[in-house]
Amino acid sequence: MPTLDAAAQALRSQILALVAAYYEQAFAPKPFVPGETPVPVSGKVFDAVELQHLVDASLDFWLTTGRFAAKFERRFAQLFGVRHAMLVNSGSSANLLALSCLTSPALGERRLQPGDEVITVAAGFPTTVNPILQNNLVPVFVDVDIPTYNVAVDQLEEALSPRTRAIMLAHTLGNPFDLGAVGAFAEQHGLWLIEDCCDAVGATYDGRPVGTFGSLATTSFYPAHHITMGEGGCVLTGSPQLKRLVESFRDWGRDCWCDPGNDNTCGKRFEWQLGELPPGYDHKYTYAHIGYNLKLTDMQAAVGLAQLDKLPGFIEARRRNYQTLRRGLADLQEYFILPQATPRSEPSPFGFLLCVRPDAPFTRDAVVQHLEAHRIGTRLLFGGNLLRQPAYSGQPHRAIGRLDNADRVMRDAFWIGVYPGLSEPMLAYMLDMLHCIPGH
Repeated sequence: MPTLDAAAQALRSQILALVAAYYEQAFAPKPFVPGETPVPVSGKVFDAVELQHLVDASLDFWLTTGRFAAKFERRFAQLFGVRHAMLVNSGSSANLLALSCLTSPALGERRLQPGDEVITVAAGFPTTVNPILQNNLVPVFVDVDIPTYNVAVDQLEEALSPRTRAIMLAHTLGNPFDLGAVGAFAEQHGLWLIEDCCDAVGATYDGRPVGTFGSLATTSFYPAHHITMGEGGCVLTGSPQLKRLVESFRDWGRDCWCDPGNDNTCGKRFEWQLGELPPGYDHKYTYAHIGYNLKLTDMQAAVGLAQLDKLPGFIEARRRNYQTLRRGLADLQEYFILPQATPRSEPSPFGFLLCVRPDAPFTRDAVVQHLEAHRIGTRLLFGGNLLRQPAYSGQPHRAIGRLDNADRVMRDAFWIGVYPGLSEPMLAYMLDMLHCIPGH
């Protein structure tokens, strides 16, 4: 934060007070009108504090990563109980960096090499899988179980080959995958494990936070997620070596680990001899990896800090809304498969997933169109069976079995919202509409 004289500080305080007054006028709540007011699947939930943080950061005019980001990283790492959290500009970038860092020559024999295989699931979000292909690796697709919609662990042994080096899986819609089985399999075969927690912040397995079982974990702060910065994501790890590698790939591939605006953290900026560079070449311009620039701005981090204070309440609201929907739909189980938590886990729900049974008197598409026509938002389970998507046609891969459940998810599953912005009248309206589907 810049050093301010008394007059500037007084003006800053006035500005922030006006921001709070602006929030009360501009974002006053509106009454819910069934059939007219949209009931979205997700959305940002905020108050005046987020706006004040955003303006406060903008008044610094520090336009890249700065003091708010450093504070957020410390607090977010503490929340998960890991040593390191590295902010990036999106959850997709977090996934890219988490996998890319494992290709570093610094990892020696454990380095991922082109042609190595990474086990993942066929039914998921593209950017859990895309980093595998972007790093010239081979995804090995296994099926999912229904009704947890997570990895079918009984296929892991069949998926294993001499080229298998890693596992990269998401906790589907905030429901942890079987970390006991997956973790044991990874340890037995010496595999890297990356947990995509973008939909699952706050979920636990055996009472322990997801994101702490693998070598690396990722989160997203897109507005749909548990907290938001607008855009943004994070990579988590307990390993100092992996932290440095993630930061290198994030920060242009440079070898230097100085924070933005700082020089000579290592104390020998002009004393290194690396590669074929001349002795003493500036360490700030020495590159160890083929990297990117995937940092986020301090203004985003400032919003995230305000959201972080609300996270426990957000998670509680998601769980409460989830249970309201589950109780309210219990009498429709002859038509819908209701979601089920993985044994030994406590989800942090991202959405409420429904799968239409084969003998139901309506199709998934009919249900979705009915709900959307009544202003209730729906989403499919991301890409369904990704191997059916045009982007993956002709891409190198292996598939284990027929992936029947991935196809079923693609054909019959959808989800509705549980996010904290949904009121009790909205939830009641959702339940009413699900009880009057045409043909039922």
